[in-house]
Amino acid sequence: MSKNIYVEGINELPTPKGKIELVERKGIGHPDSVADALAEEVSRSLCRMYKKEFGTILHHNTDETQIVAGMSAPKFGGGNVISPAYILLVGRATTFIAEEKGLRELPCAATALKAARTYMRNTFPNVDMDSDIIMDVKLGQGSDDLMGVYQTSKILANDTSFGVGYAPYSITDKVVFDTEKFINGKLKSSLKESGQDVKVMASRVDKDITLTVACAMVDKYIDDADHYKSAVEQLKDRIYQNALDIIDGEDVTLNLEVNTGDDYDRGVYYLTCTGLSQEMGDDGSVGRGNRANGLITPYRPMSMEATSGKNPVTHIGKIYNIMSLRMAEDIAKKVTSDVEVRVRILSQIGKPVSQPLNCSVQLVTDRKEPKMKSWEAEAKEIANEWLSNVDRITDLIISGKACTF
Repeated sequence: MSKNIYVEGINELPTPKGKIELVERKGIGHPDSVADALAEEVSRSLCRMYKKEFGTILHHNTDETQIVAGMSAPKFGGGNVISPAYILLVGRATTFIAEEKGLRELPCAATALKAARTYMRNTFPNVDMDSDIIMDVKLGQGSDDLMGVYQTSKILANDTSFGVGYAPYSITDKVVFDTEKFINGKLKSSLKESGQDVKVMASRVDKDITLTVACAMVDKYIDDADHYKSAVEQLKDRIYQNALDIIDGEDVTLNLEVNTGDDYDRGVYYLTCTGLSQEMGDDGSVGRGNRANGLITPYRPMSMEATSGKNPVTHIGKIYNIMSLRMAEDIAKKVTSDVEVRVRILSQIGKPVSQPLNCSVQLVTDRKEPKMKSWEAEAKEIANEWLSNVDRITDLIISGKACTF
C-alpha cells in the first residue's frame, strides 16, 4: 500500500547559513534530563521483563516521570542535603494478564523501581540513594483501547501525532552537543569538582558563536572561594580547548562564558552537594528538555512530543521522532551535506505505523540544483525503506542505541 511519501525541493536559505542560530542542550544531570532518562530506563526494563515472560512487548507508557526538588545547604568543604528530592515514576502498563486460573499480576512496579535506582547509582556518583532521593512508583493498568492496538497482526499507531527530524548537524549543533558530552565524560576524570547538572547554550550571529555553559560544582571537593574560582577557570580552559577542536577548520569564531550567574563580590557561587540542582529548587519533567536528537533547536522544526518513556512498538511520539531523525540523516548522507533535510511524519490512531497519513521530506537549499529530481527520488526510496522496516526502530530503542534525549 502507498506510504504517502511527499518529497519536495525548497528554495530558501538553510538554517546553518542564516544570520542567527540558537541551540541548547540540557546535560544528563539536568532535572528534565534525569526525568527523561528514568522514564526511558523504566520503559526498557519493562520491555525486557515482558519479552522474558511472554516473548513479546506488552502495552506501556512511562513518560510522565516527575522530579520534585529538595532542599540543601551546600558549603565549601561539603554541605548537607536537608530535604531529599522526590522522584515519582508514573505511567500506564500491562500490570496483569488474564489466564485460565485467573488474573496474573506482573512485577511492573518492582521492575521499574529497580531500573531507576540502578541508573541513578551508576550515573551520579555524588548522590546518596539512601538519603538524597525518595523514589516512588505508580504504574496503573493501561486503557483497553490503547492496549488493543497490540492485539493485531499489524503494528498500529496508538496516537494521531507526528514526529520531526532534520539533518545534518550544523557546526553550532555539534559544538553544543559535544561540549556537554565532554563535560560529563572525559573531563570528569581530571576535574572532579565539576558536577553533572550542565546546560550548554550557543548563539551564532553570522560567523560568531557565543557558548554559555552552566555547570554545577560539587562542594565537598572545593575547599574555599579561591579553590572554586580556580576550578571554574580550569573548567573554562578545558571546555574552550575542546570546543576549538570541534570547530577546527570551520570559518567561525568562538566566545565562551561559564557560570555567568556567579557573583564573587556577593559570595554567589553555583555550589551543590550532589552536582545536581534538583537537590534544591529545580524540578524536572519528561519532555521538557532535549528532543530526540539530543538538542533544543528553536530555528529548526521540532515536535513538542516527549520521546522518552513511550513504548517502542506503537507509540508514534517515540517511533516517528526517532525514525524521522534517522531518515533525515540517511538522506543527507545520500544526497549532499549542503542540503538541509527536514522530515515530518504524521500518523492516524489505529492505522498501521508503516503507513502514515503523510511523510513529508523537504530538501532545503538556496541554490538551484540540477540534481534535485534525482535527489527527490533517492529521498523517497530511503523514506520508503525506513517505513517498511518499523521494527528496526524498536530494536534500536530496546538495545539503547537510539537517543531519546
